[in-house]
Parts: sequence; C-alpha cells; structure tokens
Amino acid sequence: MPEWRGVIHDGGVMRREIWSDAADRSASQEFGVDLNWFAAEVSRARRRLGGVSVRTPLQRNARLSDVTGADVRIKREDLQVGRSYKLRGAYNTISQLDDGSRAAGVVCASAGNHGQGVAYACRSLGVRGHVFVPRTTPRQKRDRIASLGRDMVDLVVTGDSYDEAAAAALTRARSTGATLIPAFDAVSTVVGQATVAMEILEQLDSPPDVVVLPVGGGGLLAGCATWLRIHSPNTRIVGVEPAGAANMAAALAAGAPVDLPEMDTFVDGAAVRRAGDVTFPLIRDAEVELVTVPEGQVCTEMLDLYQVDGVIAEPAGALASAALTGEAVPILPAQAVVCVLSGGNNDVSRYAEVVERSLVHRGLKHYFLIEFPQEPGALRRFLDEVLGPNDDIVLFEYIKRDNRETGAALTGIELGDAEGLPTLLERIEASPLRIQHLAPGTTAYRFLV
Repeated sequence: MPEWRGVIHDGGVMRREIWSDAADRSASQEFGVDLNWFAAEVSRARRRLGGVSVRTPLQRNARLSDVTGADVRIKREDLQVGRSYKLRGAYNTISQLDDGSRAAGVVCASAGNHGQGVAYACRSLGVRGHVFVPRTTPRQKRDRIASLGRDMVDLVVTGDSYDEAAAAALTRARSTGATLIPAFDAVSTVVGQATVAMEILEQLDSPPDVVVLPVGGGGLLAGCATWLRIHSPNTRIVGVEPAGAANMAAALAAGAPVDLPEMDTFVDGAAVRRAGDVTFPLIRDAEVELVTVPEGQVCTEMLDLYQVDGVIAEPAGALASAALTGEAVPILPAQAVVCVLSGGNNDVSRYAEVVERSLVHRGLKHYFLIEFPQEPGALRRFLDEVLGPNDDIVLFEYIKRDNRETGAALTGIELGDAEGLPTLLERIEASPLRIQHLAPGTTAYRFLV
C-alpha cells in the first residue's frame, strides 16, 4: 500500500511523493495518488479529528431551493471550530508529527482561517506555532487566531498578499527547522479537508447530484473531489473561484499551476495567486467543472445569507452559493444540490464595502463627475432635469479650486431600479452640464471612489 513520505521542499515549491517501497519510487508519478490509499487516509483522518472537529449540519435552504428549483442544502462549515473547515487539514497534519518535529514547532501562512485551525491544533496538542498573515487579513481573523492559540502561537503580520506571507513563513521554517503546515498544498491537508465530503455522504439518504465548493488554493476541492470520485462517481462536482483570483482555471488552461499577473484580494479566503502543485493534478484528474463568480455577486449573496437566512458568511464562505444565485451553475429542477459554506469569519467593519460592491454589481449605484457652473440654481437644475424621481444622491463631494466659473463635484447616485440607467444617461446627454460617468474598474473610479 502506498505511503506518504511527507512534504518536501524543492526550490521553494512544496511537493509530495507517494511510493510503496524504494524499488518503485523512481517509477511513481510525482503527483499520482492511489485511490484506495487515499480513502483509507481519509478514514484515518476522520478518527484523528474525533472529539476535535464538529460534524457540521447539512441544512436545506429554502431561498436557494426556490431560486434554482432544486433541493439545495448548505454544509455549514461556518459552524466548525474556528468557523471554517480549515481546522480539519491543519489538525490532521500537526497530529501526525513525531516528537522531534513537535519540539521544533510549526509555522504556517494563512489568509486567516487556516491560521485559526493551526492555532487551535497547536494549543490542543501542546505545539509551539508561528502564524504568518498578510496585512490584508481582517482584524477579526487576526484576533481569533490569537484567541484560539493563546500563549502557544505567535501571530506575525507581514506582506500585502497571502503569497508574501507564505514566502516569509517558508523562510522561517527553513531557518529554524520548524515544520511548515501548508494551507492547502500537502496531502495531509487535502486528506483532512476530504472529511467534509465524507460527512456529506453520511448525512444524505442518497448521493447528491451536484456538489458546489469554493476554491482558493484547492485543498477543499481536491480532497472532496477525490473522495467523491471514489464513493460517488456520478456526482457532478463544481468548483467556484472569485473572478479576480481564478488561479485554478488558469492552471487548467496552462496545463500546470501559473502565477496570476493581477488579483483582487477582496475574497481574501480564496485570493491565492497560484494553484497548488499538489491540489492541481487531483482536481484535474477528478474532472472538476470550474466556474467564476464576480466579487459583487459574492457580496450580494453575503447580504442575502445574512438578511434572509440569518447566516454570517465571509466572502469565501459565500462563493459556492453565489454561483447558484448568479446562475453560473446550471441546475436541473429537483436535483439534490449541496453547497459548502466554507467560513463565517467576517469582520463587521467590512459590511460597508460589501453593500457598496453589491449595489455596483447590481447596477444600482453609479458615480459621476459633474462640472457645475458657479451660478445660483445650478444644483437645482441638476436635481430637476437629470435626477430621476426614484433616484437618490448618496455621495456629493464638491471641489472648487482656482477656476471661479466652474466647480467639479463627485456625485454618487443610487437608482431606484437598475433598468433606469439608460434613461438617466439620456437625461445626462441632454443636459448642458458637463457630466462624466465613472465606470467601475477604470483608474479614475478606483482613485476617486
């Protein structure tokens, strides 16, 4: 039976090898995986996690079922220890370390949730740990890491992205001899995450038709897809990436993991520049279907989860269900669908940005630069002649500089209905005022808004 010999480092890239003995090691494929061995490892991981992780609920969601016409259930990993599934992979990895490795300590890089899993595992197992997070990690996640790890974990904030934090964590691991605990790119992590799929099949009377999972580095998708490939081969598996960080789709298109040239880090739990070298081939071989969802649609789903379902989801946590409400995943009526809500670590201070992005995505909020003449009644004419009866000014920043004849105003308008935009633009065209529509994504839009 194949045996995992651990994570090794090669030029800064994390890899793993599987072989049954020295004789066939050279003949093995670097990322090949024996499915029987994988299934046995997942069962062992499940036993290790006994009394540590929570068997999270699988709940039917009326809103998503009504939208799709299917029977949609949500796997509530936001109710897991640390409010995300990441505990599963982190604990499974750390619990297998020998005494010498435990004494040397562990180190990890995280966007927030993996760090919480590592912190909890360190405290539970009595292992010293260092958790590296980028500066973009929300304060709420940083505080939770410190709370879960207590005096067993040191939190290090460094870099502007997950990848920069990962580089710093790797440097520390090499210089101190500590064991690097990967967020996604190691077999032990993937195996731990696969216990999510194991629970889903146990909680249903029959295998689901479709399972929809969020994708960051690919640990959850690789584990669950491989497990389902063994135990429910007819289940359609869909991975959902944020449109601004679709690293797995890029890897599949290129035939190997590649670095994304640009990345939107809003969906911080899934904002990974490069797909995992371990996770990529497992996802490729499982013939997973990949879709992307705009960040604005994720925000809209976060608000619906909160306001309709009473569920607090972080951006990455809302990815899977956002693919359903955004119609990115065609679903047949009456199909049994499972969405994994992967995390609930959302900082309340982010909701203003969540609402903003949702309104812009839905076409309800627009920004304009308006050049007003310096004369009485100019603003009144704009309100009477340009603004619609159901439109509202939600931002007005007036800037008068050296020009005594005109003054520019940055104006935010929230429409009563997205379909009202064409008529608003027609009134703007007919107006004598000089008005510039700031389109989302442009340099002027990002600078001013």
